[in-house]
Amino acid sequence: MARKISIVNQKGGVGKTTTAVNVGAALADHGHRVLIVDLDPQANATSGFGIDYRQIPHGVYEALAGSVPTVDAIRETGRDGIHVLPATPNLAGATVELVTVERREWRLADAIAPVADRYDYILIDCPPSLGLLTVNALTAADEVLIPVQCEYFALEGLGQLLETIELVKQNLKTELRVLGVVLTMFEEGSQLTQAVFDDVYRNLPHRMFRVVIPRHIKLAEAPSFGRSIFEHSRDSSGARAYRRLARDIHLKQERA
Repeated sequence: MARKISIVNQKGGVGKTTTAVNVGAALADHGHRVLIVDLDPQANATSGFGIDYRQIPHGVYEALAGSVPTVDAIRETGRDGIHVLPATPNLAGATVELVTVERREWRLADAIAPVADRYDYILIDCPPSLGLLTVNALTAADEVLIPVQCEYFALEGLGQLLETIELVKQNLKTELRVLGVVLTMFEEGSQLTQAVFDDVYRNLPHRMFRVVIPRHIKLAEAPSFGRSIFEHSRDSSGARAYRRLARDIHLKQERA
């Protein structure tokens, strides 16, 4: 069965999609079979693999609605070992349309269950909200990876997210666990960046990955070419950081 990891933060622009794409690519490079689920209506994970979401007949929305088997909605990326369950424009209305649907919090879990044995990892890229789509991502996952941007209000948003995860654990999925927090857009030598690092470590010492993701132009450029950082700039600091993060995620499973 696949190890299912939701990449969650209600704040936008913190590196969720960059993390999903590049951790997935790093895991695939090491021989793991990976499915990226694009649960964000902005479809950035889809386009990050060079797929035009406007030309896709079926995607994650249709899988959630049950109108198309999930296996028929999954797309190849042209890269060995990694597939995408893409977002399409229809996903924008899913939060409203799913409200009255039976098992509304479990639609994603039900959708990926038939394909879970085909993959070693399923990484779920979440929208920047704590709405119904994110709740679906949490109930579908075994673990939660939280990217946190090195900015002043980082801890405030992190606290709210951890409260939401705890509510999901209490009411929907008791076995859900926080895999860890990873700091993104880290600027070496910045006093603010170091202060955020120290703050997060002081509050969550056992939940924080020691690797940090640097702010790097190559990481920002790669999606515009439909590439992961490893195809765009394989030896950059961003590539090295995501290789280490993927390794640490895998090692956490082996130690569990």
